[in-house]
Amino acid sequence: MNNEIIVFALTSSIKLADEICDHLDIRRGKCKVTHFSDGEILVEPEESVRGKHVFIVQSTNAPTSSTVMEVLIALDACKRASADEVTVVMPYYGYARQDRKARARQPISARLMADLYEASGADRMVTIDLHAPQIQGFFKIPTDDLSIVSMFGQYYRNKCQTGEIEGEIVIVSPDHGGAARARKLADTIPNSTVAIIDKRRTKPNEAEAINLIGSVENKTAIIIDDIIDTGGSMMSGIDMLYKNGAKKVFAACSHGVLSGNAINNIKESKISELVVSNSIELPEAALGVEKIKQISVAYMLAKTIEAIKDTTPVSNIYSLFND
Repeated sequence: MNNEIIVFALTSSIKLADEICDHLDIRRGKCKVTHFSDGEILVEPEESVRGKHVFIVQSTNAPTSSTVMEVLIALDACKRASADEVTVVMPYYGYARQDRKARARQPISARLMADLYEASGADRMVTIDLHAPQIQGFFKIPTDDLSIVSMFGQYYRNKCQTGEIEGEIVIVSPDHGGAARARKLADTIPNSTVAIIDKRRTKPNEAEAINLIGSVENKTAIIIDDIIDTGGSMMSGIDMLYKNGAKKVFAACSHGVLSGNAINNIKESKISELVVSNSIELPEAALGVEKIKQISVAYMLAKTIEAIKDTTPVSNIYSLFND
Protein backbone atom coordinates (compact mmCIF):
# COMPACT_ATOMS: atom_id res chain seq x y z
CA MET A 1 0.00 0.00 0.00
CA ASN A 2 2.90 2.38 0.81
CA ASN A 3 3.90 2.66 -2.84
CA GLU A 4 0.37 2.89 -4.25
CA ILE A 5 -1.31 5.64 -2.22
CA ILE A 6 -0.31 8.95 -0.73
CA VAL A 7 -2.22 10.97 1.88
CA PHE A 8 -1.91 14.75 1.89
CA ALA A 9 -3.25 17.08 4.59
CA LEU A 10 -4.19 20.67 3.99
CA THR A 11 -4.35 23.28 6.75
CA SER A 12 -7.59 22.40 8.56
CA SER A 13 -7.05 18.66 9.08
CA ILE A 14 -3.35 18.04 9.73
CA LYS A 15 -3.83 16.30 13.09
CA LEU A 16 -6.62 14.11 11.73
CA ALA A 17 -4.54 13.17 8.68
CA ASP A 18 -1.62 12.20 10.94
CA GLU A 19 -3.94 9.92 12.92
CA ILE A 20 -5.23 8.36 9.70
CA CYS A 21 -1.68 7.72 8.51
CA ASP A 22 -0.80 6.11 11.85
CA HIS A 23 -3.67 3.64 11.38
CA LEU A 24 -2.57 2.99 7.79
CA ASP A 25 1.05 2.59 8.90
CA ILE A 26 2.27 5.09 6.30
CA ARG A 27 3.83 8.53 6.59
CA ARG A 28 1.85 11.59 5.57
CA GLY A 29 2.79 12.98 2.18
CA LYS A 30 4.72 16.24 2.00
CA CYS A 31 2.60 19.09 0.74
CA LYS A 32 3.27 22.82 1.06
CA VAL A 33 0.38 25.28 1.43
CA THR A 34 1.27 28.97 1.07
CA HIS A 35 -1.07 31.89 1.76
CA PHE A 36 0.21 35.10 0.21
CA SER A 37 -0.36 38.57 1.62
CA ASP A 38 -2.88 39.43 -1.10
CA GLY A 39 -5.02 36.39 -0.19
CA GLU A 40 -3.92 34.08 -3.00
CA ILE A 41 -3.15 30.45 -2.16
CA LEU A 42 -0.54 28.07 -3.57
CA VAL A 43 -0.57 24.31 -2.90
CA GLU A 44 2.51 22.30 -3.94
CA PRO A 45 2.95 18.54 -3.44
CA GLU A 46 6.60 18.15 -2.46
CA GLU A 47 6.94 14.58 -3.69
CA SER A 48 5.94 12.68 -6.79
CA VAL A 49 2.28 11.70 -7.21
CA ARG A 50 2.66 10.27 -10.72
CA GLY A 51 0.57 7.14 -11.12
CA LYS A 52 -0.54 7.14 -7.47
CA HIS A 53 -3.93 7.26 -5.79
CA VAL A 54 -3.87 10.53 -3.85
CA PHE A 55 -6.11 11.16 -0.83
CA ILE A 56 -6.51 14.83 0.13
CA VAL A 57 -7.74 15.25 3.73
CA GLN A 58 -9.44 18.57 4.44
CA SER A 59 -12.57 19.68 6.28
CA THR A 60 -13.94 22.90 4.79
CA ASN A 61 -14.76 24.64 8.05
CA ALA A 62 -13.85 28.22 8.95
CA PRO A 63 -12.24 30.05 7.28
CA THR A 64 -14.49 28.29 4.78
CA SER A 65 -13.64 30.17 1.59
CA SER A 66 -9.94 29.62 2.27
CA THR A 67 -10.22 25.90 3.06
CA VAL A 68 -12.40 25.33 -0.02
CA MET A 69 -9.86 27.07 -2.27
CA GLU A 70 -7.04 24.97 -0.82
CA VAL A 71 -8.89 21.81 -1.89
CA LEU A 72 -9.58 23.12 -5.40
CA ILE A 73 -5.96 24.20 -5.93
CA ALA A 74 -4.60 20.93 -4.45
CA LEU A 75 -6.81 18.95 -6.87
CA ASP A 76 -5.51 20.93 -9.83
CA ALA A 77 -1.91 20.48 -8.69
CA CYS A 78 -2.26 16.70 -8.29
CA LYS A 79 -4.01 16.23 -11.63
CA ARG A 80 -1.39 18.31 -13.45
CA ALA A 81 1.31 16.20 -11.75
CA SER A 82 -0.19 13.03 -13.29
CA ALA A 83 -1.84 11.50 -10.22
CA ASP A 84 -3.72 8.39 -11.32
CA GLU A 85 -6.73 9.09 -9.10
CA VAL A 86 -7.57 11.73 -6.50
CA THR A 87 -10.02 11.19 -3.64
CA VAL A 88 -11.04 14.10 -1.44
CA VAL A 89 -11.60 13.04 2.17
CA MET A 90 -13.75 15.88 3.47
CA PRO A 91 -15.13 14.92 6.91
CA TYR A 92 -17.00 18.24 7.20
CA TYR A 93 -18.51 19.47 3.93
CA GLY A 94 -18.77 23.24 4.07
CA TYR A 95 -21.88 24.91 2.59
CA ALA A 96 -23.90 21.72 3.13
CA ARG A 97 -26.64 23.69 4.86
CA GLN A 98 -27.27 25.61 1.63
CA ASP A 99 -28.73 22.53 -0.02
CA ARG A 100 -32.00 24.01 -1.38
CA LYS A 101 -33.77 27.27 -2.16
CA ALA A 102 -35.49 28.03 1.12
CA ARG A 103 -36.54 31.45 -0.20
CA ALA A 104 -36.72 33.13 -3.58
CA ARG A 105 -33.40 34.00 -5.24
CA GLN A 106 -31.27 31.95 -2.86
CA PRO A 107 -28.33 29.94 -4.25
CA ILE A 108 -27.88 26.20 -3.80
CA SER A 109 -24.26 26.48 -2.72
CA ALA A 110 -23.88 22.81 -1.76
CA ARG A 111 -24.40 21.95 -5.45
CA LEU A 112 -21.99 24.71 -6.50
CA MET A 113 -19.28 23.18 -4.27
CA ALA A 114 -19.88 19.75 -5.81
CA ASP A 115 -19.48 21.19 -9.32
CA LEU A 116 -16.25 22.96 -8.32
CA TYR A 117 -14.65 19.84 -6.81
CA GLU A 118 -15.55 17.78 -9.88
CA ALA A 119 -14.32 20.45 -12.31
CA SER A 120 -11.01 20.65 -10.40
CA GLY A 121 -10.37 16.94 -10.85
CA ALA A 122 -11.83 15.02 -7.89
CA ASP A 123 -12.45 11.37 -8.82
CA ARG A 124 -14.21 10.49 -5.57
CA MET A 125 -15.52 12.19 -2.43
CA VAL A 126 -15.60 10.84 1.13
CA THR A 127 -17.66 12.82 3.62
CA ILE A 128 -19.16 12.27 7.07
CA ASP A 129 -22.81 12.91 7.96
CA LEU A 130 -23.78 15.37 5.26
CA HIS A 131 -26.40 17.82 6.49
CA ALA A 132 -28.74 16.38 3.85
CA PRO A 133 -27.87 12.90 2.49
CA GLN A 134 -29.28 13.81 -0.92
CA ILE A 135 -26.28 16.11 -1.44
CA GLN A 136 -24.57 12.94 -2.66
CA GLY A 137 -26.78 13.30 -5.72
CA PHE A 138 -25.15 16.64 -6.55
CA PHE A 139 -22.05 14.68 -7.61
CA LYS A 140 -21.57 12.63 -10.77
CA ILE A 141 -18.53 10.95 -9.21
CA PRO A 142 -18.70 8.22 -6.50
CA THR A 143 -19.44 9.72 -3.09
CA ASP A 144 -19.25 7.91 0.26
CA ASP A 145 -21.23 9.69 2.98
CA LEU A 146 -20.09 7.92 6.14
CA SER A 147 -22.11 7.94 9.35
CA ILE A 148 -20.77 8.32 12.88
CA VAL A 149 -23.99 6.93 14.37
CA SER A 150 -22.42 3.50 14.91
CA MET A 151 -19.55 5.13 16.83
CA PHE A 152 -21.95 7.14 18.97
CA GLY A 153 -23.91 3.94 19.65
CA GLN A 154 -20.74 2.21 20.84
CA TYR A 155 -19.86 5.23 23.01
CA TYR A 156 -23.23 5.31 24.78
CA ARG A 157 -23.44 1.53 25.19
CA ASN A 158 -20.13 1.74 27.06
CA LYS A 159 -21.58 4.49 29.27
CA CYS A 160 -24.54 2.22 30.05
CA GLN A 161 -22.21 -0.64 30.95
CA THR A 162 -20.14 1.55 33.29
CA GLY A 163 -23.24 2.94 34.98
CA GLU A 164 -22.75 6.53 33.80
CA ILE A 165 -26.15 6.26 32.12
CA GLU A 166 -28.90 4.45 34.01
CA GLY A 167 -32.58 3.75 33.49
CA GLU A 168 -34.63 4.30 30.36
CA ILE A 169 -33.06 6.10 27.42
CA VAL A 170 -34.77 8.26 24.81
CA ILE A 171 -32.99 9.40 21.65
CA VAL A 172 -34.08 12.89 20.67
CA SER A 173 -33.98 14.48 17.25
CA PRO A 174 -33.70 18.29 17.47
CA ASP A 175 -35.98 18.65 14.42
CA HIS A 176 -38.11 16.63 12.03
CA GLY A 177 -35.29 16.36 9.49
CA GLY A 178 -33.09 14.42 11.91
CA ALA A 179 -35.68 11.79 12.85
CA ALA A 180 -34.06 9.09 10.69
CA ARG A 181 -30.68 9.73 12.36
CA ALA A 182 -32.28 9.45 15.82
CA ARG A 183 -33.93 6.17 14.83
CA LYS A 184 -30.59 4.78 13.63
CA LEU A 185 -28.97 5.62 16.98
CA ALA A 186 -31.91 4.13 18.88
CA ASP A 187 -31.44 0.90 16.91
CA THR A 188 -27.89 0.62 18.32
CA ILE A 189 -28.93 1.16 21.96
CA PRO A 190 -31.15 -1.60 23.43
CA ASN A 191 -34.60 -0.65 24.73
CA SER A 192 -34.35 3.02 23.75
CA THR A 193 -37.20 5.09 22.35
CA VAL A 194 -37.33 8.15 20.08
CA ALA A 195 -38.67 11.68 20.55
CA ILE A 196 -38.67 14.69 18.21
CA ILE A 197 -38.43 18.40 19.04
CA ASP A 198 -40.70 20.53 16.87
CA LYS A 199 -38.85 23.79 16.35
CA ARG A 200 -39.27 26.98 14.36
CA ARG A 201 -36.24 28.64 12.77
CA THR A 202 -36.70 32.40 13.11
CA LYS A 203 -33.48 33.35 11.26
CA PRO A 204 -30.07 31.80 10.50
CA ASN A 205 -28.39 30.30 13.62
CA GLU A 206 -31.51 30.93 15.70
CA ALA A 207 -34.35 28.48 16.36
CA GLU A 208 -37.09 28.16 18.93
CA ALA A 209 -38.32 24.84 20.36
CA ILE A 210 -42.11 24.81 20.11
CA ASN A 211 -43.31 21.32 20.98
CA LEU A 212 -42.09 17.84 21.93
CA ILE A 213 -43.31 14.72 20.16
CA GLY A 214 -42.78 11.71 22.43
CA SER A 215 -42.11 11.20 26.13
CA VAL A 216 -38.89 11.98 28.00
CA GLU A 217 -40.27 11.95 31.54
CA ASN A 218 -37.95 10.19 34.04
CA LYS A 219 -35.65 9.17 31.17
CA THR A 220 -32.09 9.97 30.13
CA ALA A 221 -32.28 11.93 26.89
CA ILE A 222 -29.61 11.84 24.19
CA ILE A 223 -29.90 14.52 21.49
CA ILE A 224 -28.33 13.47 18.19
CA ASP A 225 -27.55 16.02 15.46
CA ASP A 226 -25.13 16.47 12.57
CA ILE A 227 -23.88 19.99 13.41
CA ILE A 228 -23.65 22.18 16.49
CA ASP A 229 -22.86 25.71 15.40
CA THR A 230 -23.73 28.51 17.84
CA GLY A 231 -25.59 26.02 20.02
CA GLY A 232 -28.64 28.25 20.40
CA SER A 233 -31.23 25.82 19.06
CA MET A 234 -29.73 22.91 21.00
CA MET A 235 -29.80 24.86 24.27
CA SER A 236 -33.50 25.68 23.81
CA GLY A 237 -34.12 22.01 23.11
CA ILE A 238 -32.27 20.99 26.27
CA ASP A 239 -34.39 23.36 28.35
CA MET A 240 -37.54 21.87 26.82
CA LEU A 241 -36.43 18.32 27.65
CA TYR A 242 -35.82 19.21 31.30
CA LYS A 243 -39.18 20.98 31.49
CA ASN A 244 -40.79 17.79 30.22
CA GLY A 245 -39.21 15.70 32.98
CA ALA A 246 -35.92 14.37 31.55
CA LYS A 247 -33.51 13.20 34.29
CA LYS A 248 -30.32 13.95 32.36
CA VAL A 249 -29.58 15.28 28.88
CA PHE A 250 -26.60 14.26 26.77
CA ALA A 251 -25.88 15.35 23.20
CA ALA A 252 -23.89 13.95 20.30
CA CYS A 253 -23.03 15.95 17.18
CA SER A 254 -20.97 14.79 14.23
CA HIS A 255 -19.40 18.19 13.58
CA GLY A 256 -18.50 20.70 16.29
CA VAL A 257 -18.47 23.98 14.37
CA LEU A 258 -18.81 25.86 17.70
CA SER A 259 -18.93 29.39 16.32
CA GLY A 260 -19.97 32.62 18.03
CA ASN A 261 -20.91 32.16 21.67
CA ALA A 262 -21.28 28.38 21.40
CA ILE A 263 -18.71 27.40 24.04
CA ASN A 264 -20.18 29.72 26.67
CA ASN A 265 -23.66 28.48 25.78
CA ILE A 266 -22.54 24.92 26.46
CA LYS A 267 -20.76 25.85 29.69
CA GLU A 268 -23.82 27.61 31.05
CA SER A 269 -26.35 25.00 29.93
CA LYS A 270 -27.68 22.10 32.00
CA ILE A 271 -26.34 19.54 29.54
CA SER A 272 -24.44 16.66 31.14
CA GLU A 273 -22.09 16.16 28.20
CA LEU A 274 -21.64 17.06 24.54
CA VAL A 275 -19.76 14.60 22.32
CA VAL A 276 -18.37 15.75 18.96
CA SER A 277 -16.03 14.11 16.48
CA ASN A 278 -12.66 15.45 15.42
CA SER A 279 -13.91 16.13 11.88
CA ILE A 280 -13.25 19.72 12.93
CA GLU A 281 -10.45 20.53 15.36
CA LEU A 282 -11.79 21.94 18.61
CA PRO A 283 -10.92 25.59 19.25
CA GLU A 284 -8.53 26.17 22.14
CA ALA A 285 -11.32 27.66 24.25
CA ALA A 286 -13.16 24.31 24.11
CA LEU A 287 -10.22 22.10 25.11
CA GLY A 288 -10.58 22.69 28.84
CA VAL A 289 -14.37 22.50 28.96
CA GLU A 290 -15.32 19.41 30.96
CA LYS A 291 -18.73 19.09 29.30
CA ILE A 292 -17.22 18.78 25.80
CA LYS A 293 -15.78 15.40 24.76
CA GLN A 294 -14.28 14.45 21.43
CA ILE A 295 -14.06 11.09 19.70
CA SER A 296 -11.85 10.37 16.72
CA VAL A 297 -13.02 9.36 13.25
CA ALA A 298 -9.45 8.61 12.10
CA TYR A 299 -9.79 4.81 12.37
CA MET A 300 -13.06 4.84 10.41
CA LEU A 301 -11.52 7.02 7.69
CA ALA A 302 -8.38 4.87 7.54
CA LYS A 303 -10.51 1.74 7.05
CA THR A 304 -12.48 3.61 4.37
CA ILE A 305 -9.28 4.48 2.52
CA GLU A 306 -8.25 0.82 2.73
CA ALA A 307 -11.62 -0.27 1.38
CA ILE A 308 -11.42 2.18 -1.53
CA LYS A 309 -7.90 1.06 -2.39
CA ASP A 310 -8.78 -2.65 -2.11
CA THR A 311 -12.16 -2.18 -3.86
CA THR A 312 -14.06 -3.76 -0.97
CA PRO A 313 -17.43 -2.56 0.42
CA VAL A 314 -17.09 0.61 2.49
CA SER A 315 -20.27 -0.29 4.40
CA ASN A 316 -18.41 -3.15 6.12
CA ILE A 317 -16.59 -0.67 8.37
CA TYR A 318 -19.71 -0.09 10.50
CA SER A 319 -19.45 -3.62 11.90
CA LEU A 320 -16.19 -2.54 13.58
CA PHE A 321 -18.23 -0.53 16.11
CA ASN A 322 -20.77 -3.20 17.11
CA ASP A 323 -18.99 -4.17 20.35
